[in-house]
Amino acid sequence: MSTEKTGRRRAPAPHERQRDPERTRARILEAAAEEFSAKGFAGARVSAIAARAGVNQQLIAYYFDGKEGLYREIGRRWREYEARTFPDDMDFAEMMRQYVRASVDGVRGGRLLAWEGLADTGDDDEAGRERNARLQQEVEAMRARQRAGELDERFDPAALLLIAMSAGNALAVYPQLVRGIFGGHADTAQLVEHYADQLALVIAHLATPKPREGAEAG
Repeated sequence: MSTEKTGRRRAPAPHERQRDPERTRARILEAAAEEFSAKGFAGARVSAIAARAGVNQQLIAYYFDGKEGLYREIGRRWREYEARTFPDDMDFAEMMRQYVRASVDGVRGGRLLAWEGLADTGDDDEAGRERNARLQQEVEAMRARQRAGELDERFDPAALLLIAMSAGNALAVYPQLVRGIFGGHADTAQLVEHYADQLALVIAHLATPKPREGAEAG
């Protein structure tokens, strides 16, 4: 009896499974990230992801339980990557330089974040509440940087975090503006490095101002 008639998901036959399951999963995840980045979650199709990965579509259901499972796994892996690559004690200017580089990555890029924003309904599910909790932790981390003198305490840490996140993802979110402003494509290595350096320079100037030598105390 066919899968279409029963409505049940059939596990792939042994010959349909790849010899290296981890490599197959990695290919599927990479293809899914590219598809989600290009079309958003709603526009992405499992068949297109399978075609990009060069696998049988049933393997996506077998390994990830479908499109939603794929999307959750991409988010989980991004958080693992973020924790490894951007430790809390990293210099903030250098952190933003690294975020710019990650934002234009076809797998980890900032376009996924942009698509989520465009599709946002204002109602947070469990994943949304977890995201909000992480963001509040990041606001507290910004406040700690202010106390340490790395960032000027005159800034609202929540506003500063949003400004930094927006600037860090600008190349990925506004490629048309980048072409008009810089005269080049947003994912070219030279432009990415130039913009990353410029953003890091701006961040470095947000440190607590030091009293000028010889200035009288107020």
